[in-house]
Amino acid sequence: MARRPIAIVAALVLVVEAVGIVVLNAVMARFVEAQSMSLDGLDPDAMVTGTWALGIVSGVLLALCATVALVAAVRDRRPGRAGRALLIGCAVIHGLLGAVTVGLVGWGAFAFMMVVLGLIVLTLVAYSPSGDATPEGEPTPA
Repeated sequence: MARRPIAIVAALVLVVEAVGIVVLNAVMARFVEAQSMSLDGLDPDAMVTGTWALGIVSGVLLALCATVALVAAVRDRRPGRAGRALLIGCAVIHGLLGAVTVGLVGWGAFAFMMVVLGLIVLTLVAYSPSGDATPEGEPTPA
């Protein structure tokens, strides 16, 4: 089965997405700072700090998800309980953001989000307990 390539591709796409999210938030923070923008009277400096924080935290979480997928591929074993929970949460977020991006950004962004969602779900399913290889000599479960 193609478990390893799927997990490696998922990890690579998640790393690229993590870098993209940080860069996108950095650009938005620069615009907010340069324009001295405010939302309903909030301090512009607080908005810049919040934008940076959101970008960095999102990037770190996506990089952590990529690490979980890469470790699963290298070990060729399913992630632990915390790793699976992290990947499931990442998949749910991608599904929700995919639904939102259709209206805000367009179908191209939606397609990208669904590809990432599919890669994460394929990684989880490929390393499910029923997908694990059985030791030699033992019958495969029915």
